[in-house]
Amino acid sequence: MIDYLTLKNWPFGVIDFSYDVKEVILYALGCGVGTRSLNSIDLDFLYEKNLKVLPSMAATICTPGFWWRNAETKVHWPSVLHAEQDVEFIKELPRSGRVKGYNRVTHVHDRGQSKGAVVALERKIVDDLGETIAIAKRIEILRSDGGFSQKDGRHDPLPPRLDRHDMDKGQSYCSWNAQIDPRAHYIFRLSGDPNPLHIDPEAAKTAGFEKPIFHGLGLFGLTTYLMLSNLVDGEVGKLKRLATKFSAPTYPGEHLTYRVWKIKEGFFHFNVESVDRKITVLENGLVEFKAD
Repeated sequence: MIDYLTLKNWPFGVIDFSYDVKEVILYALGCGVGTRSLNSIDLDFLYEKNLKVLPSMAATICTPGFWWRNAETKVHWPSVLHAEQDVEFIKELPRSGRVKGYNRVTHVHDRGQSKGAVVALERKIVDDLGETIAIAKRIEILRSDGGFSQKDGRHDPLPPRLDRHDMDKGQSYCSWNAQIDPRAHYIFRLSGDPNPLHIDPEAAKTAGFEKPIFHGLGLFGLTTYLMLSNLVDGEVGKLKRLATKFSAPTYPGEHLTYRVWKIKEGFFHFNVESVDRKITVLENGLVEFKAD
């Protein structure tokens, strides 16, 4: 059984990350950039000539990896699911350089013996001058680790969650279709998420899935790229915040429909549905752009 204090005070340390244009391009490819032939916005994320860093890379770098597999967490790691991701983009990532990540666990909440636990994490990414580039928050569901607070009553309140969006699907501001690259899971794992759930069929079955699923952060990156491409012509410096709830896993090669609602200037809500399975895979999404 997990221990509250052990998780709450997990010693991540400072995580250094050095990268160059190869890592930037590899990340973009793993998110599915480049499937549109000779698209100029895509080339900006894939070609050194005018290379831009896809901002969502901030959600992937300087992570502690799949730390749940460390036996000292006492977590049943095959049952861990990424539930929400929320990133505030403060500065643009340079196309190469060195950054540091400061990770911490902010909440460890017990939903009960049969309902699992909820863990919230925060990571601040700073550049070599100590200036903050981005703040990435995520919520994980430990499906098999509820009931730990029964021994001493110690746990945190449920962490803040994204507001539910009850939008009229017939009145969306815009919409578009997309497809997850069938090879994306093979590529995205090279950007820092080695969880076998995304490549090993046996690990996927153990976790209750019919086959390996696409990375949540990979879908987050794909979504970032599509929002930039469709709403601000790929101007990465305009992105201020992007957040979403992962309501269902997605699979490599899956076809998606994005629906976007304009709430006010520079602020949008969105959700994403699987065309193939007729279910919502991302909901309560929001994207915010900086004012001109």
